[in-house]
Amino acid sequence: MESYVLDWLNLLLRWAHVITAIAWIGSSFYFVFLDSSLTPPVDEDLKKQGVSGELWAVHGGGFYHPVKFAVRPPQLPQHLHWFYWESYSTWLTGFSLFTVSYLWSAGTYLIDKSKMDWLPWQAIGVAMLFLVVFWLLYDLICRLFGQRKNGDAMVGALVLLLVCVASWLACHWFAGRAAFLLMGAMLATSMSANVAHWIIPGQRKVVAAIQAGAPVDPIHGIRGKQRSVHNTYYTLPVLFAMLSGHYSFTYTHPQNWLILIAMMLAGAAIRQFFVLRHGFKLGRNPHPWPYALTGVVLILALLVWLTPAPKESQNATVSIAASAGDASAGGQIGYQILQPILAQRCTQCHGAQVQMKNVRLDSADQVKRHAQNIYQQAVVTKIMPMTNATGISEAERMVIKQWFETGAKTD
Repeated sequence: MESYVLDWLNLLLRWAHVITAIAWIGSSFYFVFLDSSLTPPVDEDLKKQGVSGELWAVHGGGFYHPVKFAVRPPQLPQHLHWFYWESYSTWLTGFSLFTVSYLWSAGTYLIDKSKMDWLPWQAIGVAMLFLVVFWLLYDLICRLFGQRKNGDAMVGALVLLLVCVASWLACHWFAGRAAFLLMGAMLATSMSANVAHWIIPGQRKVVAAIQAGAPVDPIHGIRGKQRSVHNTYYTLPVLFAMLSGHYSFTYTHPQNWLILIAMMLAGAAIRQFFVLRHGFKLGRNPHPWPYALTGVVLILALLVWLTPAPKESQNATVSIAASAGDASAGGQIGYQILQPILAQRCTQCHGAQVQMKNVRLDSADQVKRHAQNIYQQAVVTKIMPMTNATGISEAERMVIKQWFETGAKTD
């Protein structure tokens, strides 16, 4: 029953998390585009009101004319829309999902005993420190260097170094899949913390000053804009980290930390291309194609590096088939050969006592029913057994592979 309830929580939280993340990222991307696409106002009345930029756009059968007041509008409207619940809801649903999916069963999903043999509470505590310590160090970097001359470059370099160190530690301390997700959660926590501790408080101070008829300090807008720009560069790396759990060839690689860093760097470079592209169209920036090229080259380099060796795989198949008692690699693997592997490696979590994900693999009928999933999870993605807690070998995975590819017989 616990597994069933957790599955429902996982589904509903994942659904809510994706919905709120779309809302947050969508509004963030739109305002970055808007800032990059604004042109000085033409209308004299707008100039007199203090408008610093305007944009004409057509969408959904209508024309839109957003304008931006750099420091303050002549007067505040009665209804002022704030953009913060998208951020908070995304973080809350994401952390809840992380808790249900990983922290609740830390011994299964978070810990890889071949890397760090610690107790669940220790692993959970260190994972939480990743979220907190990264934000504190990142925030300190921004405070110390963010307002200096060439401060943006210094902040970018130091944050990159910080991300690289965190990636190495996460991938050497936690199960690969959990490490990638933890890195995404770490960056997403900083994004939401930027909104909660800098962007929104700064906007509240500006609004309060306008309402009180006091001068508005432009530093609040400058700092808020800086953190907002940082958030937009985090976005694509975070999305990769969140999606990588479906592609085990990334997080199961011996140098998974390098793959993680390279993909996050590629995402940030590609995002920079899109940020600068709008300004290029208006003649403000040189063409940003080098950033897009950098991202694409990094991804292609990883694609080549991670390409499997077909001959080794074929030789392994022949060897395993022979060890299983078949005359050749083309021989059929029977259920009598498969069943001991499942009993030793799988039924602890998918047997009579426990049925994770409502799956049982302790009878021929159940194995036949879940044959596709067995092949997909144990051979193609190699997600199961989770963190390889039961020590399944490549030879045993190859037996499962040949069993499935030769008909998945259970009689």
